Amino acid sequence: MNGIHMPPPPKRQSDGIERPKSFVEIPRYVKRLVSGFFGRLFYIVSLVIEAAPWLFVAMVALCLLDGVLPVIGAYISKDLLNEVASLIGRTASGSVVEDVFVTMKPLLLLFVAYFIFLLLKKILVRLNSMVTNISGELVVNHIKLKIIDKAKTVDLASFDRPEFYEKLENANREAGMRPIQILSATFSVVSASISAVSFVVVLAGLSPFAPLAIIVAAIPGAAVNYLYKRKSFHYIRRHSKERRQMTYYSEVMINKDMAKEVKLLGLSDRFIAKYKQVFKKYYDGLKKLILKEGVTQLTVGIVSSLVSCLLFLYVAYKVIYLDGEIGDYSLYTGALTSISGYVTTVLTSTASIYEGTLFINNMMEFMKEEPTVVPVSDTPLVPTKGARHTIEFKNVSFRYPGTKKDILKNINLIFAPGDSVVLVGLNGAGKTTLIKLLTRLYDPTEGVIFLDGRDIRDYDVKALYDLFGIIFQDFGKYAETAADNIAFGDVSREQDMGEVIIAADRASADEFIVQLSKGYETPLTRLFEEDGIELSGGQWQKLSVARAFYKDSDILILDEPTASLDAIAEKEVFDRFTEL
Repeated sequence: MNGIHMPPPPKRQSDGIERPKSFVEIPRYVKRLVSGFFGRLFYIVSLVIEAAPWLFVAMVALCLLDGVLPVIGAYISKDLLNEVASLIGRTASGSVVEDVFVTMKPLLLLFVAYFIFLLLKKILVRLNSMVTNISGELVVNHIKLKIIDKAKTVDLASFDRPEFYEKLENANREAGMRPIQILSATFSVVSASISAVSFVVVLAGLSPFAPLAIIVAAIPGAAVNYLYKRKSFHYIRRHSKERRQMTYYSEVMINKDMAKEVKLLGLSDRFIAKYKQVFKKYYDGLKKLILKEGVTQLTVGIVSSLVSCLLFLYVAYKVIYLDGEIGDYSLYTGALTSISGYVTTVLTSTASIYEGTLFINNMMEFMKEEPTVVPVSDTPLVPTKGARHTIEFKNVSFRYPGTKKDILKNINLIFAPGDSVVLVGLNGAGKTTLIKLLTRLYDPTEGVIFLDGRDIRDYDVKALYDLFGIIFQDFGKYAETAADNIAFGDVSREQDMGEVIIAADRASADEFIVQLSKGYETPLTRLFEEDGIELSGGQWQKLSVARAFYKDSDILILDEPTASLDAIAEKEVFDRFTEL
């Protein structure tokens, strides 16, 4: 398969909404933007509900409680201050009642109420943290499962497309805490909105102008936040290639299978230099974006702070002018500060939610990837298992997705029942590609493959795969026990140790397996277990052959199955193939 050209890099991607070309199109653009935002947000909510329905209900309840508690606390503080000021005034005038308990009773009750408020606030913070952390773990697990469940349905051809890797990388990145972060931010917006509206009602009794002014002052900062969240999203998405390159260069350096070659060939400095070069390119652009946002936000923040100070003076004047009490001043200035804080929270959290929904769109796109290697009929055929089969290639040509060069061109051949066929050719001649077409991992670009006289596409794909026992050049090395590695040949039936041992004996693997520390139950590789065993290349290859023998298949396909074996072991295995 030498000579395959990679397709050009994918075009710059956006959030999927075409930009307006004139003022007339702006309303429609805004409508699509809002619709897309809420569509993505509802998708996130559905993910959380699927993963943890009762925890979602708990989050909603805590969100509502979080919205009303600050207002209750503000009124308690106001009454507390007024009562203290009243007691001070009566003490100074000598009008305090001799019974101290009677005098202090209202104040003590207010202190108890304030204590309960503080206690509820701390309980709420702890509950929020616990619910968020637990639901976060469940959501991460749920999304990971959705991704790997989706991955099992994706065509092998998809893995030949760079844009698919971008979707996969982006989807995997979203499997972190982003969904729960978005939902937490959404609940923060709801609770902050409840608190802000409540404080607006409180402050409106003094001056309807003040809350309006503080809200208007917060809008420029929010606009800047939205703008740079969007820019950040597009920057990160456009530079998915650089992130994949950094991941690749760093993983090459810590890959145990490549460590010896990298060390002996002196490639370490080269890959480290490449990592640094890619990181610098990625970081320079990101740094500029961060600095621009910081300077802009600082400028807007200074103006907003000045407006807040002027409003504080205005509130102080109104309270004094209306002969208000000290508790009133505390309530109104607290309301002003709270409105400013909550409006900022609402706007910045909304910007974060917007950014998050743009990123979650990556996952939504990945989940939309549809397989094309499917039966062409609504009622697919099931091949007869245990029968003799005929396979015919008729005018078959194939090129890999995104390339223009045919790897196979106009192939015509027939495999008759009972035949043992050897494909001989130079590296890159297309031998493995032909096997992938035969097993329907790909569909031909042109021509038809027949199984028992029927188009191979007429058959149920899973049932078709079950016909084949196959050993690829790049066979799997699974971090499981030796027995499991063999039994993976047929996971549709319960593991049969007797059959596992027979398969191992046929592949000449039994002789080294029985000498392992735990025999067939020995864990292979040291990825997870301290007592794991690292096998040689030849031993792994014998296990892969045993895996093919374990499967009761009608058609056995061997893609250079003895490449890692010495000459004596190779002859032994081929003798077994001939015998079987």
